[in-house]
This record gives sequence, C-alpha cells and structure tokens, in this order.
Amino acid sequence: MAVLNFAALLLPLLALACKVGASVPTHGVSPRNDQPDAITLAAGLDAERANGTVRGPLHGIPIIVKDNVGTFDKMNSTAGSYALLGSKLPRDATIAAKLKAAGAIILGKANLSQWANYRSTNSTNGWTSRGGQTSAAWYPLLDPSGSSSGSGVSSSIGLAAAAIGTETSGSIISPSNRNSLTGIKPSVGLTSRYNIVPISQTQDTPGPMTRTMKDAAYILSVIAGVDSYDNYTSAIPFSHIPDYAAGCTPHGLKGARIGIPRNAISTSATNGPEIAAFNASIAVLRRLGAIITDSADFPDLAGYRNFSGAGYSTDPVVGADFVADIANYFNGLTYNPTNIHNINDLINFTMNYPAEDYPDRNVVTWQQDANLTIKIGDSAYYTGLEAQYYYGSNASIKIAILGALEQNGLDALIIPSSQSPGYASIAGYPIISVPLGYYPPTTNVTWNSRNTLVSLAPNMPFGLSFYSRRFDEATIIKFAYNLSLSCKSPLLNRKSIRSRRNVKLR
Repeated sequence: MAVLNFAALLLPLLALACKVGASVPTHGVSPRNDQPDAITLAAGLDAERANGTVRGPLHGIPIIVKDNVGTFDKMNSTAGSYALLGSKLPRDATIAAKLKAAGAIILGKANLSQWANYRSTNSTNGWTSRGGQTSAAWYPLLDPSGSSSGSGVSSSIGLAAAAIGTETSGSIISPSNRNSLTGIKPSVGLTSRYNIVPISQTQDTPGPMTRTMKDAAYILSVIAGVDSYDNYTSAIPFSHIPDYAAGCTPHGLKGARIGIPRNAISTSATNGPEIAAFNASIAVLRRLGAIITDSADFPDLAGYRNFSGAGYSTDPVVGADFVADIANYFNGLTYNPTNIHNINDLINFTMNYPAEDYPDRNVVTWQQDANLTIKIGDSAYYTGLEAQYYYGSNASIKIAILGALEQNGLDALIIPSSQSPGYASIAGYPIISVPLGYYPPTTNVTWNSRNTLVSLAPNMPFGLSFYSRRFDEATIIKFAYNLSLSCKSPLLNRKSIRSRRNVKLR
C-alpha cells in the first residue's frame, strides 16, 4: 500500500497558489503571504506518521486561513492593509494554534475584503490594498462575495483542502453561497477570536469553509472550545466539544422538525432560480424524513427591518466594539511598525498612504465609528445590545423555533443562503450553508455599481442555510450533511468542475 507523502503533495499546491496569487482574475491567496516552511512542516508530519503517530483527521492536511487570522510565524497578518504589514503578535491566534496542534499545515493567508469589509461604503468584495481584487472562479470577474472572499475562492478551486473564514455578518455564509461551498458560521463563543483582527466582540466568529459538510465538521471540532483569552467562550454549555463529524450520517433528517420563516424570504426579478430550488428542496427534505412546518414566521420582521443595527456598518454597538477592539489589537502587538494605536491613527494612515486607494475607497465606516458617543459599558451600549438580541432572537430565530416548539417541536429553520446572515449574526446564533444549485446557463450577466465585478452570472452557485439555537451546531450539521448528499445539480459548468480539486479530509 502506498504511503502518504504530504511534503510531495504540497509541491503542486504551492505552485498553483503562486500562479493563482499572481493572477488578476482570482487572487485567492494574498501575494507573498504563503507559508515558506510548508515543505519542512509537511516532512515533519510525514515522519510522525511513519513512526505511528497520527494526530487526527487533519494530520498533514493543507489549510488556508483568512488574512485576519494571526499567526506567530513568517507569514504576515494584515487584514489586507499596509497598516499591519510587518506587525508581530505575541503568539498564534487560538484557532491557528489548534489547527497546528491537530497536524494541519497552514499553507497561506487568503485575500479578503479589506478589514473584513469594515472600512468603506464604496469598496468591493474581495479587494485589498495588499492583495488586489479577488474574483470567484465560476464566471470571469464574478464577485466572490465577502468578506472571506479569498477563503471561499481558495477552497472552491482546491488551493488547499479547506479554508478558514471569519464572520461578523455574512462573511462566511455569503462567500460560501457564492463559491458552492459548505460554510459554518459558529455560535459566537464556540470558536475563539483571540489574535484575529477584530470588528465586534459581540458578533465576530471564525469557522470553516469546505467542499464537503463532513470536512467542515472535522475542522469545527478542532477549532472549537474554551479559551482563557476570549471570555465569550466561557458560555459554551458543554464540558467536551462534540465530535461533529460523528453526526454526518445518511439518516440525519429522519424525524427532524424543520420550519420555514416564509415572511423572511424575499423574491425579486432575478432570484427566481434560487427560490425555485429552495422550494424544490422541501420535497427532498420530506423524502429524507423531515417534518416541515411551512410558516414558522418571524413575529416582528418589520421591527427587525427598521432596526438600525440590522446592517452592521450603521450599528452603534458594533461601532463601539470596533473602536475598542481595534485599539486593543494594535496595542497588543509586540512589533507595530506603523505606530497605529487607535481608530483615528488608522484613519489618518489609510487616508495618507497612497497604496490604500483613498479616496476612491473611502473610510466612512471608520469615520462614523470615530464620531460615536457611546462606548462599551455605557447604558446606551447595553440598550443597543438588548435590541440586537431581541431582533436577532426573540423577534426572529429564537421565537420562530421556540414559538413553534410548543406546537410542533421545531429543531431548525431553513432559508435561502443569500438571505440568511443578518438575523443570526446580531444574536450570535449558528448558520450552516450548503450548496443547493446554480443559475441557468441563460442567465443575463449583471455588473456591480463600479462596473468591475459581475454580480449575477450563468452557472453562479447558490445555497440553502440552516439556523438552530445557540451552540446547537451538532443538530444542523446532521441535517445539512444528509441534505448535501441529495442535492446534486446538473447545471455545473464543466470547466468549473475541472478546476475544483476533489480532496477530502477523510
């Protein structure tokens, strides 16, 4: 029987990463931000395996992380900005340390939407000053969505076996939806945010973006857990992290009670294929044994949509979080070459450093935050936080699940992935998106407002999302895996199939 040689397997991946990183249409990996010691690390893991030591399902597996995940090695951690180029952290981000301890090889840092899409009101998904413009592989210059743009593209085209993204509102689920991936946005607090460039302590959460549900489950079990550096993880209600992959069985939907919040699903002139596929999936769920409640509606949807916090770029709670959290991040660096210490320093640097593309890409989001009068700990802050939890849970997901629980015993909700992130994000609830289908080959091409990226295209992927209660990832992993076995679309472009490497963790 042939013996796995991870050092040899990495050589073509590194060559491909260099080629794609230098390619204007894709830019999956940030330029000059791959792992220079990857072959050495792989050789060491090969030696461990040869001596009978296997750390687990991630042993020797190449993984790409978003370029806001800090690593204590030769790679930069920049959030796509020259403001952090050359900076040093005291140690790995906790999730990076866990991946390394599990035997994963962090192959490089993925390009992203700069500062995780938290700088400008007029930038584009997948653009950074450091990495240029990322686009998805499913159509020329296709918007990759964001902010985990390069993580989505890298995983989709096989630059690594999997990728790590982060989400504040939509940043894992949206690019997973756009790149035909499984994405898990974990409950806030299930995975540590320590030494990840922050936006909001109340909403940030890192998670896996993979080509299969089981791969994502393996990774989630590795990166989840209590961390003394992140007090939100102390809310984890179980003493041992579940073996999430153990729930990936072909009968996971049998007896599952699933609701559909119909009043939260919008139709438009262009999303007909998504809605049709979503509605068709209901019959598949029933065939697999699920019991469907077709109107598990959100009770105060109008209030949610009028709530200023529904979009985090205008949310004073997230803004107050960012002002405090970004200062803490810069001040925690062991080497800070740009001497930035707070949001005003960051604004001044970005406005005056030519490569940051100001004013073509503005800093309005930061300027709004810098002018906020509320701060973490103020009564106004906690009032806003209570409103977030109300609209994200009691006015939507929680009541839609628990309200129907009294009558029907719902376990989860489903919704088209393109419409799913906001509700769960402001309450810290989990979401899983799985691929569902593709736009027809006859779809008319639509461009974004800058006329630089395609926002709608033939064969563009879309997905279906599951919601559940906080820290109940195990339930929706079981459901999502079962559904993913049955959702195969004939609309996949043959060229796209060839570009996607069929690498699985086990």
